[in-house]
Amino acid sequence: MTAALAILLAVVGACCYATGTRLQHEAIHRRPTATTPPLWTLARHPRWLGGLALLGTGASLHLTALSRAPVTVIQPLGVTAVVVSVVWGLRARRARLSFGTGLALAAVLLGTGAFTVIAARVTVATPVTASAQLRAGLTVLVVIVGCCLVARCLPGRSRCAALGLGAGSAYGLISVLGRAASEEFTSYGVTGALCGTLAGLATAGLTGFWLTQRAQAAGPPEVTVACLTAVDPFVAVAIGVGLLGEAPGLALGTALTALGCWSVSLAGVLHITRTTPFPHLAPDRSPQLRSPSPQEYAMSDTRPRPQRILICADTYPPDVNGAANFAHRLAQGLAGRGHEVHVVCPATSAGTDTTLVNGVTVHRLPSHRTPFHPTFRISLPWQVARPVARLLAEISPDVVHIQSHFAVCRTLAAAAHRRGTPVVATNHFMPENLIGYAPLPARLGMVACRLAWRDLVRVFSRAHAVTAPTPRAVQLLHDNGLIIPARAVSCGLDLNRFSQPTVERADGEARVLFVGRLDEEKNVDQLLRALALLPKRLNVRGEIVGDGSCRRALEELSDALGIRDRVTFHGLVSDQEVLDAYARCDVFCMPGTAELQSLVTMEAMAAGKPVVAADAMALPHLVHPGRNGYLFPPGDTRTLAGSLITLLDAPELRRRMGQASRDIVAGHDIGRTLATFEELYLRAAFEDLYRQATRPSGQVAPLDPRPTMESEHDEYAARSGRR
Repeated sequence: MTAALAILLAVVGACCYATGTRLQHEAIHRRPTATTPPLWTLARHPRWLGGLALLGTGASLHLTALSRAPVTVIQPLGVTAVVVSVVWGLRARRARLSFGTGLALAAVLLGTGAFTVIAARVTVATPVTASAQLRAGLTVLVVIVGCCLVARCLPGRSRCAALGLGAGSAYGLISVLGRAASEEFTSYGVTGALCGTLAGLATAGLTGFWLTQRAQAAGPPEVTVACLTAVDPFVAVAIGVGLLGEAPGLALGTALTALGCWSVSLAGVLHITRTTPFPHLAPDRSPQLRSPSPQEYAMSDTRPRPQRILICADTYPPDVNGAANFAHRLAQGLAGRGHEVHVVCPATSAGTDTTLVNGVTVHRLPSHRTPFHPTFRISLPWQVARPVARLLAEISPDVVHIQSHFAVCRTLAAAAHRRGTPVVATNHFMPENLIGYAPLPARLGMVACRLAWRDLVRVFSRAHAVTAPTPRAVQLLHDNGLIIPARAVSCGLDLNRFSQPTVERADGEARVLFVGRLDEEKNVDQLLRALALLPKRLNVRGEIVGDGSCRRALEELSDALGIRDRVTFHGLVSDQEVLDAYARCDVFCMPGTAELQSLVTMEAMAAGKPVVAADAMALPHLVHPGRNGYLFPPGDTRTLAGSLITLLDAPELRRRMGQASRDIVAGHDIGRTLATFEELYLRAAFEDLYRQATRPSGQVAPLDPRPTMESEHDEYAARSGRR
């Protein structure tokens, strides 16, 4: 009966520990700022205090269970916390337990349990001398310092795992020091040695507690719990065997078996670390912290006061690509809404200049051509550092908005950070797109992509706010190590510009349109192969608007497929010709697999066209199969051809799906995008002012949200590089 009660207490204690960790994790992340809050701030949060109470309750129940049953029975039950934490996380994300995660849980349970059982059977208690305590403390201190140094170099969940290993080491030392304190008090009462042991015990406890809080800020709670559960008993046993001599005559086979069991457990922890997404908490819904949604903000009658905004872009018109188009459209739109807008970007030639274009002041910095792309230019950091610092001082913006992590943007972000100017960062970049222009072996290309993502995350992690065009693009940031919350904000579109009636043609041809760069990741060859599979009775003409590195190869492919007379390569065309192409086409096709948003797909939808697109990246956010078009598996040209046949054979279906496209894309109106960024700018500036005001000598005047008049803004319509 006593053993059954002890088992129940141990299981309840593990559940309390998992719940307390989850509550504290939520308290840390339910805040408007991206920085890790100090403990004295968290101590005022009811959720964090509740988690602390549960952690204390769990520890008390575990100690009580240990006093009623052998350690070989109780200690393995601590891994129940890992199961509870992982299952809770799956439920919070509305995800199912995958085979890999289930296998990882089994590895942690069986590995830790078996290790604890073996250790309990081969070890005997020995006195913990003062010299042994000192050696154990110094050894654990070295391990903790090493974990902290490694954590500083790692992003996201890897940082969480490193900090969790350090915390587990500190808690493992507590087990040894706790036994030492008990022995000293029983034998000698209250002495100086006992006070020293208690001081070490308190230091280890506070260190483990602090590292646990840092781990919770860096990654999901299930990773923290798994690390603590696996490392705590290992460190305690390692100290006992290696420093206290608790396993005399330990057989090599037994030691290797125990290490093998612990290695299995550690492998499970690493799998959980690698596969658990972060962050996955919903934002705080309390009225004090909740920010208005883009829809609420866009429909409000008030406008924020005019701001001085410095937009930084490593590519800007006349460059033709999605990132350049967005930066130009954002600058023009903000200027049209009454803000003072400056743009810093690379020069289009060797010289530098400053020009005023439609109310936007454009500052161009020294740049150089690259061998990777015919139009993309780069600026060298040592060439732009001083000009950037000078411009930042002269302009003195309220906020800096960077569009990438390349030389100009990262240099300006670093200068803004030193100056105390808030930074908003938007990502349009996928390393895989740029690597495609470099002749690298596949494995080396993968390494380069990982390094590029790590570099991007390092730059963006210092921003006050991070955005990306779609939820999928946001998830990519988090999957590659970004730990601060990011927000999906559409690049936006002037819907009225593209909303025009379909042109009635007398030639009897059905037209399938593609608009974009003719580069490898756009997969235009798949569209050509699908056109070759269409029956001649449909009388289909393919229209390709755009230019790029693959144009000649695509023309040669159309010759080889025997469809050259049915495909028109328009190349670079005027803005009006792009609009005309949308108006006369029957179906729009986007076979690209690296679309972070795909502005051209949105434009075609605004023009009321059904869309057939690859089932990849952001395109499923725009194309709803059976409602406004169809998705096809990337590379499956037969399915692509079948979808085109279905649409080209049914005029009424095309009309209905075209109207659905207009309805779906309505949420991407440029007005909502501009309003959302105005909110982010004001919020970032307010948080920066608030931090200054909370300093002892800081005095800041309140913001004056004066309404401004909205005026028309010019939009740079991409001709071939739209996304």
